[in-house]
Amino acid sequence: MSQHADSPLPPTRRAFFLAAAQLGLASFATATAAATVIGTRSLGAQPAATRTAAGVALPPMTVYKDPNCGCCAEWVSHVRKAGFVVTVRDTADMSSVKASFGVPSALESCHTARVGAYAIEGHVPADLIQKLIREKPVARGLAVPGMPQGSPGMEQGAPKDAYEVLLFDKAGKTRVFASR
Repeated sequence: MSQHADSPLPPTRRAFFLAAAQLGLASFATATAAATVIGTRSLGAQPAATRTAAGVALPPMTVYKDPNCGCCAEWVSHVRKAGFVVTVRDTADMSSVKASFGVPSALESCHTARVGAYAIEGHVPADLIQKLIREKPVARGLAVPGMPQGSPGMEQGAPKDAYEVLLFDKAGKTRVFASR
């Protein structure tokens, strides 16, 4: 049975081509090879939400980081251990990522994540991200500016720094969400 040129692609083919475009695969041959290796169905699939021990639904998280950053990888490990399903996107253009998520320059750190409707900037502890998701405040996201020693992903060495986790809004206003 042939398909009319104006009719939409079947769902599996549509997902395949959408995923290929998202992956930046330049040619059909490259996309076909990728599908052979990882399976067509998994290409278009989004990670499902997981739940914490308390039953809180955790939306999937996407982390944007420099490919050479070790502390970012440690932070990703931290949030995965807390139950988040994480997709990592390595990029050298972190300033564009931060700008697209509305992260004020004063709050910047080394990596940026997106979880649900929220931006997560820097070494924010996973339990506070879970609290954010549970409480759903009107905000753009959470940030730990800089790279405080002792924060998740920065546990090496002593002494540990005291730091604040800041909730920030669309206007860039902040308030202390938690102190550690």
